[in-house]
Amino acid sequence: MTTGQIILYIFIALIVFYIGKKIYLIKSIKQYSPADAHAKVKKERNVVFLDVRTERERKQSSIKGSYHIPVTDLKEKGQELKKFKDAEIICYCQTGNRSLTAASKLKKMGFNATNLSGGMVRWNATGLK
Repeated sequence: MTTGQIILYIFIALIVFYIGKKIYLIKSIKQYSPADAHAKVKKERNVVFLDVRTERERKQSSIKGSYHIPVTDLKEKGQELKKFKDAEIICYCQTGNRSLTAASKLKKMGFNATNLSGGMVRWNATGLK
C-alpha cells in the first residue's frame, strides 16, 4: 500500500465517522420544524429558544424573545441557563447544524435540549416572526 492510499483511507474513515456522528445526533436529539416549535412556545410556558449563532449573525435576525449564547461559549456560560433547568430549550442557528451540536452539549450538561430543524433559514422561509 502506498502512502497516498493510506492517506485516502484515513480521509474516507474520517468522513464516515463524521457522517455517522451526525446521523446519531439527529436521531438522539428531538427535532422541531419551525411551525411546531413556534406553536410549542406559544402553547407552553416552560419552553425557550436559545440562539447559538455568533453575535454578528444574531444582529441580522433572530427569534423574538430568544436567549443568546454562542455554541463556542456554552461550557463557560452554561451557568446562565440554570434558570431553565426545568424548561425545554430549543436551540437554533442558521441552518440547524451548530444547534444540533449545542443541543447535544446541553443534554450532556443535564438540560432538556432540542433542535430547530433547518434553523433560521427555514424559520424565515416560513414567514414566522
